Amino acid sequence: MKKYEILKQIKENYLIAVVRGQGFDDTVKMIEGIIEGGIKNIEITYTTPKAGELIEHFAEQPGICVGAGTVMSVGTADAAIRSGARYVVSPHFDAEVSELCNLNQIPYLPGCATATEITAAMKSGVDVIKIFPGGVLGASFIKDIKGPIPYANLMPSGGVNKENMSEWMANGAFAIGIGSALAKGYNGSNPEVVKENTQSFVARYQELAEGE
Repeated sequence: MKKYEILKQIKENYLIAVVRGQGFDDTVKMIEGIIEGGIKNIEITYTTPKAGELIEHFAEQPGICVGAGTVMSVGTADAAIRSGARYVVSPHFDAEVSELCNLNQIPYLPGCATATEITAAMKSGVDVIKIFPGGVLGASFIKDIKGPIPYANLMPSGGVNKENMSEWMANGAFAIGIGSALAKGYNGSNPEVVKENTQSFVARYQELAEGE
């Protein structure tokens, strides 16, 4: 049950760091800061130079769930999986990518913004759908979708911050993707800033989770 185990790990870790780096070494430092800060789900986007090498570099670290982001084609998805990606994320829904991921027991998280897109993704075997762009759709989108489609597992990406995290959680987000906020103030040589940013998000999440 490889796919189930990965989804369970994503759910338990809950926060997903969406990493867009400028270079290999800088991105390694950034990810190390994120991991030290307490986020264990790491989505390395294919807009980052040497994304495949970065995925391979972190794939074997104990307790870390590394995925591939901004996957735009089935070829990229195949390369990511071969590099060790445990889940694949796209800004859109691609039926061929979904098929490939299912054959490899790898969760596919496509970006969807309408009930029609969400339904099409679920029919193809998608277990968790990325609500994208999250900042445009807003937290109430999850509640609105779960009315007619109660079994949809939805994860926002984009527009999530410490102030609105409670809304996403209250509306039933399966997990939460956090991007540029984690790298705020990072210049490539100060990973301690990334660690501190990450710790603040983790602390806020724990505070909200314990209050539920």
